[in-house]
Amino acid sequence: MPLVYQQDINEDAKIGVWQITESEDFFSAFVKPRKEINHPFKKLQHLAARHLLTVLKKDIPLNEITVSNTGKPFLENTNCHFSISHCGQFAAAIVDENQNVGVDIELPSLKIIAIKNKFTDDEEVSLFTKFDYDEIEKLTIIWSIKESMFKWYGLGAIDFKKHLKITSLRKKNNQLIAECVLSKNGEIKLISTTSFMEGLVLTYVHQIM
Repeated sequence: MPLVYQQDINEDAKIGVWQITESEDFFSAFVKPRKEINHPFKKLQHLAARHLLTVLKKDIPLNEITVSNTGKPFLENTNCHFSISHCGQFAAAIVDENQNVGVDIELPSLKIIAIKNKFTDDEEVSLFTKFDYDEIEKLTIIWSIKESMFKWYGLGAIDFKKHLKITSLRKKNNQLIAECVLSKNGEIKLISTTSFMEGLVLTYVHQIM
């Protein structure tokens, strides 16, 4: 079972990362795939992420998960909140018993430089001056933080550059903590946490300031 990372954030929240080495048959024994997912590898990623949810919370009712018109999977009539993400051979998930969450996992890639002006600006990049990251790593972290905020929000129609802002960064126990502002329909101050593993960037949002 390639559960390569798991953390109890607090007594109500857990996060984990699964390295996908199994076949579809392995996951299908636990999870039913969504009918509209036809691409074999996308289906495998989907199954792995849903299976990871059951590892983090054994009694999570997968068969009751629905998908909103903005693409956010959620559970109705329950206090259980979750978010999933996948990148290549890895799937990530976070579960919280009480509050909304967002998670993102990314593999740093050169292609992010070409789109940087669509989601960030010099002011945010300058927050990294005191940290030893190259340009691709900085941009990937910014993207991952904002993708986690986007998933936390869950209602779509977000401009990553206009509505999502990172206001401060600090290191704590080898993790990067960011204070952020989501300014769609008013201002919401959020805290994100970024970890680094297996060459990946893993970010989650589960806390309101």
